[in-house]
Amino acid sequence: MAGSTLDGDTARDRLRSEFGRAKRTLSYVLKDNAAKVGFVTLVGFVFLGLFGPYIAPYHPIEDTLRQGGSMMRLQDPGGKALLGTTSFGKDVLSQFLAGARPTLIVGLFGGVGTGVLGFLVGLTSGYFGGRVDELLMRLTDLTFALPFLPMALVILSFVTPSVWLITAVLVVFLWKMPARVIRSEVMTVKERTFVKSARARGAGHMRTMFLHVAPNVLGIGFLYTAYAVGWSIVAGASLAFLGFGDPTTTSWGRMLQQVFRSGAIRVAWWWVLPPAIGIGAVTTSVFLVGRAFEEIVNPDLQTEQE
Repeated sequence: MAGSTLDGDTARDRLRSEFGRAKRTLSYVLKDNAAKVGFVTLVGFVFLGLFGPYIAPYHPIEDTLRQGGSMMRLQDPGGKALLGTTSFGKDVLSQFLAGARPTLIVGLFGGVGTGVLGFLVGLTSGYFGGRVDELLMRLTDLTFALPFLPMALVILSFVTPSVWLITAVLVVFLWKMPARVIRSEVMTVKERTFVKSARARGAGHMRTMFLHVAPNVLGIGFLYTAYAVGWSIVAGASLAFLGFGDPTTTSWGRMLQQVFRSGAIRVAWWWVLPPAIGIGAVTTSVFLVGRAFEEIVNPDLQTEQE
């Protein structure tokens, strides 16, 4: 009983230490000017995702702008439409603001889901080894062998696409990279003295895996979760551009698909630039924050830059 109490106290101390390190990590990341810009951009993106549909001046799908009794088709920015209109008389600004929410859902939940699933698979595979490792890694190899875009298109061809279904498809195909990296880290950590000591004191596999091994690879897990957010946004926009997005919502990828199908992609710059810049800014911001975080996870990068 005493050994179990000591083991629990040690695990709690290690978790508190990891949370303290996470706070210090965030403060260090924000010292990087590029990462600071990326962080502010991501905060703005989250704000648009939460409140964009409410601050949009018009309904992005139902409202058709008219002037002098005629539909405002492909109107330049200004006046009634600050970012111009589409070929269907829809307000581009309203579509941009409303389109941030589906993009946020796909990016956030797709990225977090990818990170969590990849982390759990890599943690389990690296810790147990043997047949468990063999089974999970062969499954990982299978996902590497299957091309994401063609397979996603096949799946979405037989169902009605929705934001949440697209998010699930992204998680199913994108977890492989975090799983590989986490597995290699876990195989190193599990050989350390404190892990063997926990097992010697009678700690079970689940307790050892989640309270002793997992906290030491959380940094890598957070890093790949951040990158997975960018991957998910780009992949979701690609599917929407190909016509496999949620037909009931307006997303940035679907805006690009509509302007392409209308044939106005070379002339209606006010319709193309907002969603394109939005996708580019968010994915670049994720990279900037992830790069600063990677310098902490991998100290060799700091040495190379000094």
